[in-house]
Amino acid sequence: METDEFQRMLRQRGEELYRDMPWRNDTRPYYVLVSELMLQQTQVDRVVPKFLAFIEAFPDEKSLATASLADVLQLWQGLGYNRRAKFLHEAAKRVVEMWEFPQDENGLTSLPGVGKNTAGAIRAYAFNEPALYIETNVRAVYIHHYFHDHDIVDDTAIREVLEQTIDRDHPREFYWALMDYGSWLKKQGIKPSRSRHYKKQSPLKGSVREVRGQIVAALATGEMNETTLRQHVGSDERFVPALDGLVSDGLVTRDDNRLFLTK
Repeated sequence: METDEFQRMLRQRGEELYRDMPWRNDTRPYYVLVSELMLQQTQVDRVVPKFLAFIEAFPDEKSLATASLADVLQLWQGLGYNRRAKFLHEAAKRVVEMWEFPQDENGLTSLPGVGKNTAGAIRAYAFNEPALYIETNVRAVYIHHYFHDHDIVDDTAIREVLEQTIDRDHPREFYWALMDYGSWLKKQGIKPSRSRHYKKQSPLKGSVREVRGQIVAALATGEMNETTLRQHVGSDERFVPALDGLVSDGLVTRDDNRLFLTK
């Protein structure tokens, strides 16, 4: 498919499939950062109400930076992968220290929880720059249109085609269309499973991750000793690795026999 043809097709599909989202209506960098970290491994429908509640509580970097991690974790409940909340909290502190939101890749990747792809998304959405970044919806679109006869596709190959076909005049709208079209393709059963980097999310039920979330939810109600905490979340073999992991990640503090969300 020629570049002009691909861009025309994508613009049309983007108009047809456009999804209204609060971080699209207001593209300030802080909003985009919050949304990008929330959207990692979490569906848009689940993120929207959490994003709105989070922004109401922490409307800017300073209010988030000065909040306690415990307060942040309480609002994060239901999104899972609580380390993202800690990264976001630390990133806000870093932005406040820098006095301005970084715009280039080096500055953005210096923020906790922000890798090259997240930095690319922030540059595209917040600053309307033609940055290159790849995630699952991007893979779905490009594999479907450019690599349909390949068994395995590496991100390097996708990146080369993306660089050739990106709309450099309207990168923000280009990526919005990619996201919406890619999401639609996946709902039609066209998943990027042939990507070398594709990983199917493991089930929550029965996982250590499930118990981690239960521990955070329990401690959000107040500090407990380990015995009481076990009574709240159960005492199967997942409890110890879940609790130890939360302590190691800095999300839960253990003080003698007292356990509480890190302040």
